[in-house]
Amino acid sequence: MHTKTFVAAAVGLGLITLSACGSSSGGQSSGDSRTVTLVSHDSWAVSKSVLADFEKQSGYKVRVLESGDAGQAVNKALLTKDNPQGDVFFGVDNTLLSRALDNGLFQSYAAKGANTVQSHYRVDQDKHRVTPIDYGDICVNYDKAYFSKHKLTPPQSFDDLVKPAYKNLLVTENASTSSPGLGFLLGSAAKYGDGGWQDYWKKLRANGVKVVDGWEQAYNQEFSGSAGGKKAKADRPLVVSYASSPPAEVVFADPRPTTAPTGVSYGTCFRQIEYAGLLSNAKNTKGGKAFIDFLLGKEFQQDMPLNMFVYPVVEGAKVPKEFTEYGPAAKDPETMAPTKIAANRDQWVKSWTSLVLK
Repeated sequence: MHTKTFVAAAVGLGLITLSACGSSSGGQSSGDSRTVTLVSHDSWAVSKSVLADFEKQSGYKVRVLESGDAGQAVNKALLTKDNPQGDVFFGVDNTLLSRALDNGLFQSYAAKGANTVQSHYRVDQDKHRVTPIDYGDICVNYDKAYFSKHKLTPPQSFDDLVKPAYKNLLVTENASTSSPGLGFLLGSAAKYGDGGWQDYWKKLRANGVKVVDGWEQAYNQEFSGSAGGKKAKADRPLVVSYASSPPAEVVFADPRPTTAPTGVSYGTCFRQIEYAGLLSNAKNTKGGKAFIDFLLGKEFQQDMPLNMFVYPVVEGAKVPKEFTEYGPAAKDPETMAPTKIAANRDQWVKSWTSLVLK
């Protein structure tokens, strides 16, 4: 089950995977005007036929350079921005967006089809440095079998997680090393405010929350509800993951179950949005622009859910039935303005680390 696709699948966005860096087809574009190089996190995935359609229609060949989890990929891109490894970067999300924009990672490009993006996902409208591509919800998932066996109602909200009934049941990811871990911290800050989230985490800590480095470990080794966790005899029936993780458990199971083995606590969700941008100093800007247009096209947007387990952002893109059935998006997730995240993120992570890990 530890194939790249399953890892990409069950996490959806920005996890820390086992491979640090790889490329599916070689290095940088080195000025070849017929090649577009995409730099992304390890969870990038697309159907071969869909990518082949783009290559055929545009005349460009696509190379993919993967750079670890979302945070690592952004940092690496910033370090190489004067001589970038590629033309387009995909996978910076709203939790890290300000870092990329403030440091000049992207040049301006108003993508064709940008007007089809649902209005509430549009950002940076005056400069068009990034284009929204997908969204997902970071939420607590629960192991249905555990709660049924113990005749316990699964937690539904942030408030529930600190109740004695759920002591020693939750595993989450480190907010300083993991995108879902950071999203969960931001969700708690959005819920309880600048002054209240620390008290909340003190209570969570007193209630036995376990913290591990990344999603892969939390979900596939510590969480009793996942296929990997069952194999590992995991003992935590609550994990911070995604609203789209239950469909992944169904899609990758053989034989396919009729219901998902895991559920979502919808009162714990934080909305995460992923963007793509044309890298400053890209060697093939023309090809890069064509590729960003492709990412917003209906073919890619409708292919994306069952490859990266995220939701499309363009109006009218169809979502597969596995999503509507097993992992619908949260109706009322916590959100936070990118400017607020920018102003507080680093300090919050520092405070969180000393509160929770020390």
